Amino acid sequence: MLTKFETKSNRVKGLSFHSKRPWILASLHSGVIQLWDYRMGTLIDRFDEHDGPVRGVHFHKSQPLFVSGGDDYKIKVWNYKTHRCLFTLLGHLDYIRTVQFHDEYPWIVSASDDQTIRIWNWQSRTCISVLTGHNHYVMCASFHPKEDLIVSASLDQTVRVWDIGALRKKTVSPADDILRLSQMNTDLFGGVDAVVKYVLEGHDRGVNWASFHPNLPLIVSGADDRQVKLWRMNDTKAWEVDTLRGHMNNVSCVMFHAKQDIIVSNSEDKSIRIWDATKRTAIQTFRREHDRFWILSAHPEMNLLAAGHDSGMIVFKLERERPAFSVTGDCLYYVKDRFLRFYEFSHQKDNQVVPIRRPGSVSLNQGPRTLSFSPTENAVLICSDADGGTYELYNVPKDNVGRADVVQDAKKGGGGSAVFVARNRFAVLDKSTNQALVKNLKNEIVKKSPLPIATDAIFYAGTGNLLCRAEDKVVIFDLQQRLILGELQVPAVKYIVWSSDMETVALLSKHVIVIANKKLVHLCTLHETIRVKSGAWDESGVFIYTTLNHIKYCLPNGDSGIIRTLDVPIYLTKVSGNSVYCLDRDGKNRVITIDATEYIFKLALLRKKYDHVMSMIKNSQLCGQAVIAYLQQKGFPEVALHFVKDERTRFNLALASGNIQIAVASAKEIDEKDHWYRLGIEALRQGNTSIVEYAYQRTKNFERLSFLYLVTGNKEKLSKMLRIAEMKNDVMGQFHNAMYLGDIQERVKILENAGHLHLAYITASTHGLIETAERLAAELGDDIPVIPKEKTHSLLLPPAPLLNGGDWPLLRVMRGIFEGGLDNASRPGYEDVEEEEASGADWGDEDLDIVDVERVIQNGDADAEGDDVEANEENGGWDLEDLELPPEAVAPAAAGNTRASVFVAPTQGMSVSQIWIQKSSLAGEHAAAGNFDTAMRLLNRQLGINNFSPLKQMFMELYTGSHTYLPAFAAAPVISIAVEKGWTESTSPNVRSPPSLVFKFSQLDEKLKAAYRATTEGKFPEALRLFLNILHIIPIIVVDSRREVDEVKELIEIAKEYVLGLKIEVKRKETKDDVIRQQELAAYFTNCKLQKVHTRLVLTSAMTICFKGGNYATATHFARMLLESSPTDAQAKKARQVLQACGDKRDAHQLNYDYRNPFVVCGATFVPIYRGQKDVSCPYCGARFIPSIQGKLCTVCEIAVVGADASGLLCSPTQMR
Repeated sequence: MLTKFETKSNRVKGLSFHSKRPWILASLHSGVIQLWDYRMGTLIDRFDEHDGPVRGVHFHKSQPLFVSGGDDYKIKVWNYKTHRCLFTLLGHLDYIRTVQFHDEYPWIVSASDDQTIRIWNWQSRTCISVLTGHNHYVMCASFHPKEDLIVSASLDQTVRVWDIGALRKKTVSPADDILRLSQMNTDLFGGVDAVVKYVLEGHDRGVNWASFHPNLPLIVSGADDRQVKLWRMNDTKAWEVDTLRGHMNNVSCVMFHAKQDIIVSNSEDKSIRIWDATKRTAIQTFRREHDRFWILSAHPEMNLLAAGHDSGMIVFKLERERPAFSVTGDCLYYVKDRFLRFYEFSHQKDNQVVPIRRPGSVSLNQGPRTLSFSPTENAVLICSDADGGTYELYNVPKDNVGRADVVQDAKKGGGGSAVFVARNRFAVLDKSTNQALVKNLKNEIVKKSPLPIATDAIFYAGTGNLLCRAEDKVVIFDLQQRLILGELQVPAVKYIVWSSDMETVALLSKHVIVIANKKLVHLCTLHETIRVKSGAWDESGVFIYTTLNHIKYCLPNGDSGIIRTLDVPIYLTKVSGNSVYCLDRDGKNRVITIDATEYIFKLALLRKKYDHVMSMIKNSQLCGQAVIAYLQQKGFPEVALHFVKDERTRFNLALASGNIQIAVASAKEIDEKDHWYRLGIEALRQGNTSIVEYAYQRTKNFERLSFLYLVTGNKEKLSKMLRIAEMKNDVMGQFHNAMYLGDIQERVKILENAGHLHLAYITASTHGLIETAERLAAELGDDIPVIPKEKTHSLLLPPAPLLNGGDWPLLRVMRGIFEGGLDNASRPGYEDVEEEEASGADWGDEDLDIVDVERVIQNGDADAEGDDVEANEENGGWDLEDLELPPEAVAPAAAGNTRASVFVAPTQGMSVSQIWIQKSSLAGEHAAAGNFDTAMRLLNRQLGINNFSPLKQMFMELYTGSHTYLPAFAAAPVISIAVEKGWTESTSPNVRSPPSLVFKFSQLDEKLKAAYRATTEGKFPEALRLFLNILHIIPIIVVDSRREVDEVKELIEIAKEYVLGLKIEVKRKETKDDVIRQQELAAYFTNCKLQKVHTRLVLTSAMTICFKGGNYATATHFARMLLESSPTDAQAKKARQVLQACGDKRDAHQLNYDYRNPFVVCGATFVPIYRGQKDVSCPYCGARFIPSIQGKLCTVCEIAVVGADASGLLCSPTQMR
């Protein structure tokens, strides 16, 4: 049995597969109906309107409907698209056992405990027929897939077959009047729409299930007499053919398999049994430990079955459907229908080569599993799982066409897997000795090679080499030199695919694809949510692979995407250009045409073949958000620009690529404040001050404009900005502009007008404006502010600009890779157009429609009062002539022509610490990157940690230890540099390693030894501090291998036991007055799992305390335990003395301690929790507590919350693969 999907739920009583989608309905004993996607393993929906168990459920073949029947006597018809019940059919008077839609007519058949079967029309929502005749509960009823028959099973020990031909004729409206008249008579006087055709008697107890064969005139039934019976019928009679015995309890459900000649039955004996329908013998049995089976369902199209049991359901296949095949050059050898076949890709010819021997055993999954071909010797190795793993060696006739009736006497042998490793040598895996047996074509052992790891499968890895697979890693092993050539940690590999040049290998697991080179150096990893089925390399080095429902690609850098969707799973054999060759599950060769443009384009971009990228942009129909996002992500926004028509997207891409010209053009089209603001920021970054000015003018951002004029030293425009602020009555704006200009008199005037006479006086007197100061002093009278004499005055004057006017040469920009070519490509006749445009005189001013500052005033930004002021001005206002600027300065010429040279501004890279946390779920790496909040969230989710104060110092140490700091210049800030693990000078700057962490697992060994020493010396507070420190460091530790992960978990357990024990001992020493409690605590300490030396000390202490306290029986118990623990001479002597002194004396006091009953000690209250009592545990250290401690801080590790939900310790990248 190959389990594809499993659920845990209430008892499943009804199941139904959807005919097209990967869905299954499960109706539960609790009254809920669940809709599952068995391919993704997710619950899509739940329907819970029934009151009580739902025993029957069924999908309609073509409509978005399903029907359910339950113990509330109701049949409900649901629409799964609208997620609601459409209507309820009422009529049955007892529990409804099964419901089923007819494939063709709008009918539902239902079986009920009211001893009737009803047929309903779901379109008219009425009952059209009631079938009576059974005299006990009717357990099931179903339509024949092709004929007008219904079969039903009842607890009256019979199976009945009903003829509903009359009902069909009645439904299909009668053609002539005579028929219509007879129809009316029938309706009036009671006609019989359904008649019993046969009553099948033979079961000794009630019959639970009966079902038709999809094609043959056969019926199979299962009953409480534990038997499965097979019946045959013809036009006149039906008779029993055979009885299948083997179930140990009531048979719940039984059916014929649609694709294979077998019968599947399940039972309350907790088993599913498979029977050969022709030989009528048992083939295989699948058992569950505790769950009785109730229902079976078969997929109408695919080779899938489902079974419902007491605690959920399973979806499974009985046999693998993947054909065994091997590709060599232009040839494909594969197995189909017991024949080895040969397919030529170039001519698409398919020939039968040689017949293959059938396996001796009758059980399932014995067919060919893998196939290996030696082209030079024309030999084929076929491996199967028969007899625990066997192989067969066939010679292929030279002309590739064999006689179909002659079975070759193949050479065979036992072995887990067998592959050719040289022209005339093949290796067989012997699992019992973990050896590779190298054999020749005569099937004689030539050599034995012990394998370096516990191998469960071997694959070809080049001449003389084997790729050995273990549970969580693969190695390449040289059989000749017995050397490991490469090793890689990878989850259980199912298939491997070598590239044609044997330089690269794809390792396919259930949900993961790992691509590595021939030395197993990791190149990239891909994770899929649904199963990976097959893969093949195309000529350009792209790996094409299939999942259950997609053909996808994987580029050498790990980028992947979907090529097309699939209706049914396929197995890729070869990829050539736009053609994908594959085998389907029926073993038929198919050729699928794909569009490879997207991945070829991405590959060209990856390999920097920019001429190829250019030609593809010119000629292909590449478009879509995915390509645009990809180009932007990969740092080619300037290329993405040429795919985009939407102005907002163009604007964003232009900013990303630093193409100010296109950004200006797009901003004009969009004309929104936010876009002008962002344009201004980018232009300022590039130092293009004319565009910055233009953007600020469009947004009327006068403060920024003033500051821009200050830094560019444009005093003339600054004075005009002062005038504008005056007109707008913006006092603060006036004051700022006056400060920027260094105009003292203007500042004094503004302060005076605003009523700040004191400030005006101080400003005037400080700057030596004596007359003004005297005038203001007269106005102030006695209230003149005192200016300190002893302080030196520094005048507030604007700094001189570094560069006056013009754009700043601040940012070094590079010409784009695609410059010119892309523009030409996207616009034919480009040069002519440019010449025509250039010949027009005033290009630039009109096009850009720049909002100049004087126009800002004229367009009504100032009020009417301002207009009057301007009219009275001596100069008649300020305008363009006054500025005497060249046209380019006002209207940036570059912005007028968006087709000018494309420049690529260097895009800011991602910081190393950002890269560290991008794909990491390790809290230590997040803390090292400085992301303390995400590190804390991870620790909370993984280990339930809530108290981070003990970890604060460690977080700081991790962060500072993973960075180094370089001083650059005296005035510049210090540069922070991330310290990476295993960095060398030869490391590529594009490949980032994880952070180098200051806390290493090896350091914890030293801490552990120191803690042991302190414990031995009796320094309990010191030992407690050290063990707690270990527990606090472990959550942020990162280790490299699974073995070390296990060691970390072991260390948590050790530290937890010691912390608990030491806290108990500290508590005992504090408990001076209560002698009984002292003895109890000493006894609990002995229950902690400690090192032998410490266990002996603890036992000695407990024995002494109990002896002194008069509890002689308990002291005797500790003395015996001490003698069994290899004590020192002194300890042994003391123990014997205690034993002698105690004799048969009893305990003086009753202790809460029973050493006969296993227990754990509560970490908070220090009381025993005996086996069977309820407890809660700490999700991190695993310490146990009484239930009332739930939700409180763990008193052992002091950081996690007791009983919190947590996913578990994550301390290694190997756990995330």
